[in-house]
Amino acid sequence: MHESGEDYLESVLRISRKKGNVRAIDIVRDLGVSKPSVSVAVHNLEDGGYLKIDGYQITLTDAGREIAERMIERHELFHRFLVSLGVDDAVAEADACKIEHTLSVESFQAMKEFITKHMEEEQSKA
Repeated sequence: MHESGEDYLESVLRISRKKGNVRAIDIVRDLGVSKPSVSVAVHNLEDGGYLKIDGYQITLTDAGREIAERMIERHELFHRFLVSLGVDDAVAEADACKIEHTLSVESFQAMKEFITKHMEEEQSKA
């Protein structure tokens, strides 16, 4: 799965959590990409078994949801951590998006445990 595919799946999950139903135009707005780009991407993801398209409605398959949830978990963890270090929110957002796609499962798990422990210790001191 390429980074852009993960971004599309993540977008579908975010939109579905906010609105319930997802259309291609929602993804266009969320990701700031063109309608033709969304059309190609969602059809490729459908062919790969990650999305289902029914008329104008786009939904995640179980495989697509698993990837999207993993990417969102990674993104949120890295964003919170970077902000806690004093990184500007916009920079932390952009950097979290980059980091979430490149880290191995093993490294992510180790970082997740470390960050979670560190942040819990910091909260208990406050």
